[in-house]
Amino acid sequence: KNEKKERDKRKKKKKKKNTKPIMENAVEPELPVLKLYKTNDERNQVDRMAQLYAIIMATEHLEQAYIRDVVDADEYARECKKLISQYKTLTEALKDEVPSVEKFMGDYKMNCKAAAHRLIAKGVPATVEHGDIDDNKDDNLSVFHAVQHFITTMDSLKLEMRAVDELHPNLSDLMESINKVAGIPPDHDCKVRVNNWLLALHKMRAHDELSDEQVRQMSFDLETAYNAFHKFIKDKK
Repeated sequence: KNEKKERDKRKKKKKKKNTKPIMENAVEPELPVLKLYKTNDERNQVDRMAQLYAIIMATEHLEQAYIRDVVDADEYARECKKLISQYKTLTEALKDEVPSVEKFMGDYKMNCKAAAHRLIAKGVPATVEHGDIDDNKDDNLSVFHAVQHFITTMDSLKLEMRAVDELHPNLSDLMESINKVAGIPPDHDCKVRVNNWLLALHKMRAHDELSDEQVRQMSFDLETAYNAFHKFIKDKK
């Protein structure tokens, strides 16, 4: 029995001696290097896609901050307009690589419903879409600004401005000024007609131009919206 125990001890010592140097000399396997691009063009494409990802995430956080009243309306509108402008510029540059932003968001598991609504569906800040009425502001001044924006937008069509990037800013300012006038319901004709054209222009590319038929229809809708707005203000008094 004693001899058997001695043999077992010697075997265990041999195993320990054999394994120790192996563990000391073991080298961790190198992880493979993942290359995202091979050429400068591919690198620029990856950079632009990263920027698109960042813009979508920033818009989502901004929307949530505005909903929670962490950021005031003026600051929200300013930053949101900047993000929307960057988004439009970038998606134009990525139209071949990223034909669908919705698919891009799905591929990268981006749960950003607020950003998708703001950037893809609407293209204007929530203050333009829904309005942000300041109770301390003179309503007569809001009416004055709205009339000014109506005239500016209608005159731009008379001056044969047809490109989306020429018409959209004026139309956005008009919608924002109408929303600041107290008491106008969301389904009022002046709001509905202006908002419909905002959505129509948002779905077009910046360099696209309205056809003669579209210009004629837009002129008619703006004139009708202006008359409806004027009637509302008159009845309100």
